Amino acid sequence: MDVLAIHDLHKAYGAKQALAGVSLRVDAGEMVGFVGANGAGKSTTMRIAMGLLAADSGSVRWNGAPLTFATRQRFGYMPEERGLYPKMRVVEQVAYFGKLRGMPAAESAAAAAKLIEQMDVVAGPRDHVQALSLGNQQRVQLAAALVHDPQLLILDEPFSGLDPVGVDTMADVLAQRRATGTGVLFSSHQLELVERLCDRVVIIRSGRIVADGTLAELRQAGAREALEVTVLADPSWTDGLRGVRVIEREGNSIVLALDDPNDDQAVLAAAIAAGRVECFGWRQPSLAELYREAMSEASEGE
Repeated sequence: MDVLAIHDLHKAYGAKQALAGVSLRVDAGEMVGFVGANGAGKSTTMRIAMGLLAADSGSVRWNGAPLTFATRQRFGYMPEERGLYPKMRVVEQVAYFGKLRGMPAAESAAAAAKLIEQMDVVAGPRDHVQALSLGNQQRVQLAAALVHDPQLLILDEPFSGLDPVGVDTMADVLAQRRATGTGVLFSSHQLELVERLCDRVVIIRSGRIVADGTLAELRQAGAREALEVTVLADPSWTDGLRGVRVIEREGNSIVLALDDPNDDQAVLAAAIAAGRVECFGWRQPSLAELYREAMSEASEGE
């Protein structure tokens, strides 16, 4: 099985510790979401994995062996900053990246044309990259990462600047690659996308991994199910309910955390007494809630 294993990475810039023991793995056919605040260490980790930065200590391995230049040629990388040549024509640009990976000219040109069509890039056959919208440039950049049919994709904020249609197109392409056995590691601040697309989530804070697992595992280890209630009444109806905490409130809809889940019937009785109950039920915590909880617990432990 093709496995990227990152173990105990440390990286400092002067007095600033960018990474303090980062470890994670990506298996074949697995999509892993890498999330954290700006400056948490996501890009630094990815750049070390691609050989663009040297770690102070730690290791990056592929199938148990140290990475080499030849190994990294089998990876596809998409940096957060666009790495395209603005004055090259679109298909020529993607084909050029294929040739850099060792593909024959004819093969890279054919793969580039196919990807540009698959990614729904809006461009004429002789258009230069600089003439495209930012969203279309983002699609071209993903095509450049995919053109050589990589075994592993490392993508830094791949959905940035895309409209909902563009997000769906890119998500479909990545899902197709995952289905053929390609491992995918991508960072994103769009937690709802990570929750929808990923098999596993890794959360990083201040250069340290604070959570790693499937959503089911993170939910089991973290926040309990929350109670979602919509009552046509003054929102103060929850005041005085013991062991009940308001997580979210929007109009008459609130999300509650209960110290004891068995108190839900007491909450229901209070809601009925307050007014018309239009919604009442348990729901699993979202990735955004799990993320906030992981960050809070990490902060308390510092």
